[in-house]
Amino acid sequence: MVTQQVDLASLLAKAERVGKIAEAEAYEADRNARFSGKVAQAIEEAELHKLLRPKRYGGFSVTPRTFAKVIRTVGRYNIAAGWLVYFYPVHEVWVAHLPPEGREEIFNKGGFVADVVAPVGRVERDGDGYRLYGQWDFASGILWADWIGLGAPVQLPDGEGPEPCLLAVPTSELKVVENWNTLGLRASASNRVVADGVWVPLWRVLPLRIKITGKPLGGEVDEDEPIYRVPFMPLFASGFPVLALAGAERLVDIFQERTEKRARPYEKMAREKEKPVSHRLLGELRVKLETLEALVDRYIDQLELWVKEGKTVVSDQEGGRMFAWRAQAAELAGDIAHRVLVALGGNAHFKGDPVELFARDLLTLESHASHLYEDAMTWYGGTMYGLPAHPVWS
Repeated sequence: MVTQQVDLASLLAKAERVGKIAEAEAYEADRNARFSGKVAQAIEEAELHKLLRPKRYGGFSVTPRTFAKVIRTVGRYNIAAGWLVYFYPVHEVWVAHLPPEGREEIFNKGGFVADVVAPVGRVERDGDGYRLYGQWDFASGILWADWIGLGAPVQLPDGEGPEPCLLAVPTSELKVVENWNTLGLRASASNRVVADGVWVPLWRVLPLRIKITGKPLGGEVDEDEPIYRVPFMPLFASGFPVLALAGAERLVDIFQERTEKRARPYEKMAREKEKPVSHRLLGELRVKLETLEALVDRYIDQLELWVKEGKTVVSDQEGGRMFAWRAQAAELAGDIAHRVLVALGGNAHFKGDPVELFARDLLTLESHASHLYEDAMTWYGGTMYGLPAHPVWS
């Protein structure tokens, strides 16, 4: 397999191209609850789905900071496109933790990888594998994916009882139900998938205990690869705060730009930029944004430090803190979105206006289970009293 070379400037240029394509069709994609095929094609041509893939399988094997810069670049143009540029490569992280046979099969056949972690499926043992049944919502990017990991409790040969697992399945063997009709992130096409007895060999089953063990199944890995030198869940969920920052950054820039040109018709066309209330609000928004940026930087700094140390397992409190930082980032971005949407008045609420689109996308992002504010703060606080961390998101 040819080793990919990483050129940050080139990656960011490709990311910007993907973002501009997505921005150009943002209104239609939002209305249709799906991008056209142009966005997926641009991601594939730029090979952005290979950002985290190990080099032995033809990936770029970038660091968490480079990954974050690519996501942020796309997200400033369109959050839903940034969502795909985040999810497609991060889903390859769990592929890289499968037994070697599973890695070889999926990476060699190629295609984008989706997943739904929630263990809501049902399995029956069948020979050297399992029959998988059930339906899963929120399968982001499924319309353009060739593989998907689906969550279900599985009794593994070396297990002491059923445990949450991801079972990797070709999307051609599933039914896709286009039921994605939501407030935000509509262009991500996060539809439902249905499995009716699809067979999954054991080498395509990943127990989520890897979060605890910190080791991929079956060995045969290069220990210097970043994804094998960092705790699984903090890396897996790292794109959410980055997208929150990207969207909030775009909204604050729009607020300042429009306020400089805006006049109040009910106040004798008083210029908005001359009003103290606008000065105060812009100052407040910028400080919130700077706080959000500092928090995201600290999150990425922590991942980079763990990669340097090769630390794949962290304490409950360390994992809980990362959960809480993600929640705080999403909360700050949601607050910025609300303030900008209200402050810019009625014109910002028209469909197709970037303010209402970015605001809806950020509010939808804020509701993701990996960083629900009340949950994250409660579980993190509990770890300080010696209680366990969240079983999945910490």
